[in-house]
Amino acid sequence: MTRPVITFENVSKEFKLSKLRVRSLQEMFVSMFKKELRGKHRFWALKEVNFTINAGETVALVGTNGSGKSTVLKLISRIIDPTLGIITVSGRLSALLELGAGFHPDLSGRENIFLNGSILGLDRKEMTKKLDAIIDFADIGEFIDVPIRNYSSGMQMRLGFSVAVHVEPQIILVDEVLAVGDYNFQLKCLNKIREMQKQGVTILFVSHDFEEIQKLCDRAIWLNRGEVMAEGSTDDIIKAFMDIYQSKEGQDSFPQSGVIPIVEQNMVTSDVGI
Repeated sequence: MTRPVITFENVSKEFKLSKLRVRSLQEMFVSMFKKELRGKHRFWALKEVNFTINAGETVALVGTNGSGKSTVLKLISRIIDPTLGIITVSGRLSALLELGAGFHPDLSGRENIFLNGSILGLDRKEMTKKLDAIIDFADIGEFIDVPIRNYSSGMQMRLGFSVAVHVEPQIILVDEVLAVGDYNFQLKCLNKIREMQKQGVTILFVSHDFEEIQKLCDRAIWLNRGEVMAEGSTDDIIKAFMDIYQSKEGQDSFPQSGVIPIVEQNMVTSDVGI
């Protein structure tokens, strides 16, 4: 029997973007007399989004840049709150959303491992047991005792991924960061993801690498301009996406939501946590 672990019910997210970026006291003074510059632009990153992800699934979020994929992951991680709607998440969640997220730049890699563990609710004793495995997987050598601010982007990704997959998550979110690593480490990460799939971990995966998505994901959700265009089998969604993308010039030419039919809709309703 399927069990929902992530549900979005009519979720919308609004951001208010300032039209004026003040860089000095002089600009601030001038802006006081220019009301048209002081206004804020209302931007809806997500609009009435609905979907369900069940335990043990590996689901891809696909769409062009700015379609709302990263906003969905940040909402699930509770980094930001929805403007409207209900989000339900059941289970220990680990997220690898952007380089350096959750790391303190002045602390060493080793110290940041314990910091991340405490954020996820693991005490020092538990993290000490996992420490060697995390360090071995990250494979950054003596840099483990160097402040994070001195790490390259690839080293940050190595350590971030290693922590994320070794804290025994029931749900893991992965957003594009694997593209930063070298080829051998990418393969190592993909093998670890496959291992977690066998263990029944639920994975929400954002990537522009469709070949990778087809290999890893059970199904896909296509977002466009903050709305769900379609969801269904990975192959069907990628084909529908590419048919539109290749026939139009750029993201501005994408159809509004509703033009492409839902390819496959096996939504599961639940009152868990609501």
